[in-house]
Amino acid sequence: ADIISTVEFNHTGELLATGDKGGRVVIFQREQESKNQPHRRGEYNVYSTFQSHEPEFDYLKSLEIEEKINKIRWLPQQNAAYFLLSTNDKTVKLWKVSERDKRPEGYNLKDEDGRLRDPSMITMLRVPVLRPMDLMVEATPRRVFANAHTYHINSISVNSDYETYMSADDLRINLWNFEITNQSFNIVDIKPANMEELTEVITAAEFHPHHCNTFVYSSSKGTIRLCDMRTSALCDRHAKFFEEPEDPSNRSFFSEIISSISDVKFSHSGRYIMTRDYLTVKVWDLNMENRPIETYQVHDYLRSKLCSLYENDCIFDKFECVWNGSDSVIMTGSYNNFFRMFDRNTKRDVTLEASRENSKPRAILKPRKVCVGGKRRKDEISVDSLDFSKKILHTAWHPAENIIAVAATNNLYIFQDKVN
Repeated sequence: ADIISTVEFNHTGELLATGDKGGRVVIFQREQESKNQPHRRGEYNVYSTFQSHEPEFDYLKSLEIEEKINKIRWLPQQNAAYFLLSTNDKTVKLWKVSERDKRPEGYNLKDEDGRLRDPSMITMLRVPVLRPMDLMVEATPRRVFANAHTYHINSISVNSDYETYMSADDLRINLWNFEITNQSFNIVDIKPANMEELTEVITAAEFHPHHCNTFVYSSSKGTIRLCDMRTSALCDRHAKFFEEPEDPSNRSFFSEIISSISDVKFSHSGRYIMTRDYLTVKVWDLNMENRPIETYQVHDYLRSKLCSLYENDCIFDKFECVWNGSDSVIMTGSYNNFFRMFDRNTKRDVTLEASRENSKPRAILKPRKVCVGGKRRKDEISVDSLDFSKKILHTAWHPAENIIAVAATNNLYIFQDKVN
C-alpha cells in the first residue's frame, strides 16, 4: 500500500506531493532557511497526510476499483490555501489544503465541548472570540468528479486558463470545468464501433503550458497528436501528428511494445514536447512532425534482454520523464534504482542510483555505469546483475532550482545539487 505511484512539486516548489497505492496523499513542505545556518537550504518535512481515495466496487460491472493514486496535479496558489487534483482509475477529486491556528470560542448555544446548552439557561448574549491554537493542517475535498470514465484514467492536466482541466483514459479524453462536477465534455474519442478493431490506446495527455486551446496526447503506437480545440468541439482530427518512421533493420517481435509512449510532457517554454518510450527519451520540436530533434538512449543495454523482460512483464513498465526548470536537462528513471539525466546543451549524460545503502544525508552521489559483455571494471555493474524489481518510474523536478524528487518503490529520495 505504501508504494509511491506519483510525485509532483507545486508551482513554487515549496510543497511536494506524493500519492501511493493505498490511496494516501502525503505533502512535504520545504523548511524556511534558518538564520543560524544560512547555508543549509530548507529540507522537506511532512506537512500533511490524508486519505484521498478509498477502494470501491462497481456493482454494474462487478469490478473492484483500486484506491491507488494515478496522478496528482497542483493548481496555482490564489490565496493562503493550496488546491490539488488527485485521481485514481475512475474518480478525480479536488482537495483544499489549509492551515488553522485560531479557533472560535464562546458560542451562545453550545458549551466549550460542543454540546448544545439548554436555551432556558441562557441569560446573556456572548460575542464569540478567536483564540490561538496549535497549527493544524486540514485537507478537505471540495469537488468530486466521478462517473465519466469507462476505462482507467491515466492522465490529468490543468489548463492554463485555470478554469478547466482534462482527464484521459485509454480511449477518451474529457474536459471538465472546476465548478461543474456532474458533467464533462468529451473532446477525444478513439473508441472504434467494433472493439475487435481496436489497434491503439491513449497513454498520456497534457495541456500546452501557455495556450489554453492546445493539448497533446500520446498513443501505444508511439505517435503523438497535437489537437486544437478552436477547430472543432470534438478533437478526433488532430492538427499535428508526430511520428518517427521505423528503421526496418531494427524491427523485431517487441518493436510495437517498446515503441509505446508511456509519458508526454511539454517543455516549460511550450516549444518542445518530450516523450518516453521503453528504451528512449525523445524531444520533438512543435514545428517538425516527421522526426524528433533529439533522441537519448536510457538503457540501450536492455535491448538484448527484451525476451526475459517480456516474460517477467517488465517490458510493460510505464516510466515518466521530467524537464528541469530551464528545459536544459531532462531526467527519467530506469531499473536497479537508477535514474538518468541528459544535458541537452553539452550532450553529457549521467546515471545515478537512489538507494538506502549509498545515500546518507548530504552524501554525494557517484555516477554508475553498466557494462555489457565480459570484462567488468571495478566500479561497473554487469547488465546480468541488475535488479528489475527495483525501478524508478516516478520523478519530479523543482520548477526553479536543481532539486529533484525520485520515488524508488516505497522510498522517496530528494537530491539537490551541491552548494559551494
